[in-house]
Amino acid sequence: MHKKSIELLNKAIADELTAVHQYMYFHFHSDDQGFELMAALFRKTAIEEMMHIELLAERILFLNGTIEMKASDDVVPVHDPKGMLELATKMEENSAKDYNKFANECSKNADNNTKKIFEALVDDEERHFNQYDDELDNMGRFGDNYLALQTIERSKAASGGAPGGAGAGA
Repeated sequence: MHKKSIELLNKAIADELTAVHQYMYFHFHSDDQGFELMAALFRKTAIEEMMHIELLAERILFLNGTIEMKASDDVVPVHDPKGMLELATKMEENSAKDYNKFANECSKNADNNTKKIFEALVDDEERHFNQYDDELDNMGRFGDNYLALQTIERSKAASGGAPGGAGAGA
């Protein structure tokens, strides 16, 4: 009865798994480069994408379907912050478009509850897009200074905040 919905839900799981892998990859590399705020954003988004997977999987089980845990794509090895943000905005934009289509398809197949799930995911993906787009905008407006501030804050925190502070050599 809900074969098409289950198919769309599994497609969404595959896309969300890809996003989790990509964003955690970006998190690791951003953190390694000292871009703590960007690393935290990627990590937070990856966790939200994991929650999407859980929601989608629960719906599949409710519909008596089989959950397919296969990522739709491999991680793209991007290391520069601007490239990471550009790929992230593209991924989020594509997900929002796909989930809009999926919601309409579920509506055509008289599956209003799955439709509502996809509509809620559109909201989240658009919010993620906006966060990454804002970061790209900040990089464009402030240039390398924007990234430098993130590394300075990390250095300050690691050293205890100020010269001679709590983190200074003992």
